[in-house]
Amino acid sequence: MLSEQRREEIRKEAHEILERFGKSLGESKIVHDQVEVDSTRIEGKGDKCDSKFKEIMFDNAPNKNEDFIIAEKASW
Repeated sequence: MLSEQRREEIRKEAHEILERFGKSLGESKIVHDQVEVDSTRIEGKGDKCDSKFKEIMFDNAPNKNEDFIIAEKASW
């Protein structure tokens, strides 16, 4: 258990730390870079796909059976 005197010392020390931190933030120069990104994508016709897509998907699937990925349904 801390004495009231020790608690007051801790309060003062914390206050001084926060004051110094705030002052140092005020002295720093922050530069914000903004980059505009076009968030729309062009829809394709679906006739081309990555030939390794299926292989990658099945490599990452913990449960699979031949051509099917086995997953839980609505358990979450």
